[in-house]
Amino acid sequence: MLEQTIALGRTDVWIAIAVMAVVTVASRLGGYWLMAYVPVTPRVRRMLDALPGSIIIAAIAPVVLNGGSVVIIAIAAAIGVTIIKRNDFIAVTTGMLVAALARAVGFSG
Repeated sequence: MLEQTIALGRTDVWIAIAVMAVVTVASRLGGYWLMAYVPVTPRVRRMLDALPGSIIIAAIAPVVLNGGSVVIIAIAAAIGVTIIKRNDFIAVTTGMLVAALARAVGFSG
């Protein structure tokens, strides 16, 4: 707790946070600016529609490969709920609950 208090009082920490915020906002606005020059054809529309799913897969693939059996079971449960319910919030909640229950029961890895 004391280390966190000391870190929040440091100027370099606040500068790093400010730089990260500026880069985040610039990348978001830059994407909108660049897309103003791209004609939205049916092919581009399909690509944009597929983008959220590909980002999710890119984010969870390393976790699945390195996470072990508990992660695989939890993600499988989340995927199943996504297919059945079509609700991302319920799917994420289910995945977390399955992972917590698997660990509580004694699964490791």
